[in-house]
Amino acid sequence: MTKVYHAGEIEVFALRGVDLELYEGEIAVLLGPSGSGKSTLLNIMGGLDRATAGEVHFRDQDLTTFSERQFTRFRRDHVGFVFQFYNLIPSLTAWENVALVTEISSNPMKPEEALEMVGLKDRITHFPAQLSGGEQQRVAIARAIAKRPEVMLCDEPTGALDSKTGVLVLEALSRINEEMKTTMAIITHNAGIRQIAHRVFTFKDGRIADVAVNDQRARPAEVSW
Repeated sequence: MTKVYHAGEIEVFALRGVDLELYEGEIAVLLGPSGSGKSTLLNIMGGLDRATAGEVHFRDQDLTTFSERQFTRFRRDHVGFVFQFYNLIPSLTAWENVALVTEISSNPMKPEEALEMVGLKDRITHFPAQLSGGEQQRVAIARAIAKRPEVMLCDEPTGALDSKTGVLVLEALSRINEEMKTTMAIITHNAGIRQIAHRVFTFKDGRIADVAVNDQRARPAEVSW
């Protein structure tokens, strides 16, 4: 894939011919400095943006040909998103924030089931302002998994968190991967998180500079922050 942005007459290459295949049920960690193309790639894979050139496939579907309506269905039915900032609705409880997704999904979990998976069964009636940053991020993860997505795309999910809280978030993601076999792509600047991945992709200047396989993966509690 190639992605070019235009600033007047200047072409800015965010992706310079990236080939990437994610395997079902794996955790892939994407490392690299800001501006190396990681978030652009994640947005294209999730149907939030379109590549300038190249093709994107999800199983037997060619996303390159999708209309905006088809992209909406793809995101709704197959992809869960987790961002650095939690994007919770302040006036809704944790349960209600998750229920927003379950009400439009074809085969959802119960909101309380998703919240229990991320360790928040005792916080379902709390509003975001009553939750810590790590708890808010775990509500966001519960919201993403409640529709049972095949793929989760996570952009700096621990970026705003301290190490202890970040480990709790990684534990929630790892549990989801193991129990639901959800394929995950996790963008991070924290090189320590690479230890929990099946594969690690290092980006530089819009390209994949290196791919590494972890023969022995660490548990989140073992990650050196």
